[in-house]
Amino acid sequence: MPTPPPPLAGTTTGPTALRPLLDTVLTALHDGARRRDGPLPTGGPDTVTTHTRTATHPLLPEHGTGPHHALRTLVTALTEGAADPAEPLCTAHLHTPPLALATAADLAASALNPSMDSWDQAPAASTLEADTTTTLATEIYPHQPHPDALITTGGTEANQLALLLARERNGPIHTICAANAHHSITRAAWILGLPTPTVLPAPNGVMDLTALDKALTTLQPPLLVTATAGTTDTGHIDPLTDIADLCATHGAELHIDAAYGGPLLFSPTHRHKLHGLDRAHSVTLDLHKLGWQPAPAGILAVPHHHHLHPLHHQAPYLNAHDDTEAGLPDLLGRSLRTTRRPDALKIAVTLQALGRTGLADLIDRTLATAHHLADLITQTPGLDLYDHPTISTVLFRPTGADDHTVATIRRTLLDRGQAVLGRAHADHHLWLKATLLNPHTTPDHLRTLLDLVHRLAHENPEGNTPR
Repeated sequence: MPTPPPPLAGTTTGPTALRPLLDTVLTALHDGARRRDGPLPTGGPDTVTTHTRTATHPLLPEHGTGPHHALRTLVTALTEGAADPAEPLCTAHLHTPPLALATAADLAASALNPSMDSWDQAPAASTLEADTTTTLATEIYPHQPHPDALITTGGTEANQLALLLARERNGPIHTICAANAHHSITRAAWILGLPTPTVLPAPNGVMDLTALDKALTTLQPPLLVTATAGTTDTGHIDPLTDIADLCATHGAELHIDAAYGGPLLFSPTHRHKLHGLDRAHSVTLDLHKLGWQPAPAGILAVPHHHHLHPLHHQAPYLNAHDDTEAGLPDLLGRSLRTTRRPDALKIAVTLQALGRTGLADLIDRTLATAHHLADLITQTPGLDLYDHPTISTVLFRPTGADDHTVATIRRTLLDRGQAVLGRAHADHHLWLKATLLNPHTTPDHLRTLLDLVHRLAHENPEGNTPR
């Protein structure tokens, strides 16, 4: 009798097949994290690569090892070799530890596997996505009657869509950004065949308003200014209201990249930092940063749903005219992609489960932790603080250290598996960067991080002995 095919994840039989597999996965996640015992594996790239390949070889055997063995082997190896953002000393990037509830929702999305390119592949998911995007767009544009938003793979795709929509409204538009802007702005202009953006200085980490006024006066329209609410290097927020005023005076459009800082809208304590956000022609938001979602969870919001009409596309097998006229929703204009995951589900679950107060608590708690780290740095002899954080990014460096020493400290921590710190250039120096996104981080974790840096600053990189 032939062997039956492996079970599927859907229908009423799927959960029965998933339960024992999930138990194996959860055990492997636990065992791998225990073996790693820290924020990332020790030994650096060569050691990790060798260990991972040894543990997972062969990936395509002649005869399969079976689902439990394969899951246990590969998930354990992936976890043991992970840089785990849920570890409090893993603080380098805008790489959030996802909430357990959002991750559980993502499992359901994977099991059901709706494809968000036609209604007959995603009946309920299309409604949920529409409601989720409208809800988020209304947070950004509370005074507009018909705001809308698209779900993207992240800030890079959202920024690219923003420039595309601006081009479709105005023709070959010229982009103006500051030196603090995300690299995706310049890249999007290149991909879209637009002029190379004019890059303005960003003294003190924010856009220079005098330089912006001059650029808007001298450059030939149409012009698109791209401001940043939460820069990658320092977390600074451009003066959004002043920039919006200048754009209005000169007849330029405004896009705000709030991929990092956008969720501050949920916090009554911090939302004032985004004053002027609703004056933008488009806004990028990224909930797999300060939103604790598994990637991807990007958003591009616009003040009126008509702004998205240039993205309309027709494919007879997905959105035939007669189907649309008969009332089947047309999903192809919701993205440049065709097949898309229902990423709205995990976002919607998080919004409903936590509500405004729960989201505000996560944000306030995380920003308070960043301020506490900044205070500890100022109280620690031998460490210099760049600036108190605007959001949750803290830059610091050992007093008197040169850039080579700062870079070496960072790589040593990585090699030893002790901590994951980022790096950023500011004020003509290289700084260690801690991007605080873990709401479970405690003052003891922060002191441990600073102790590690302080000790390394006084070690000989070759012999590891005090200077």
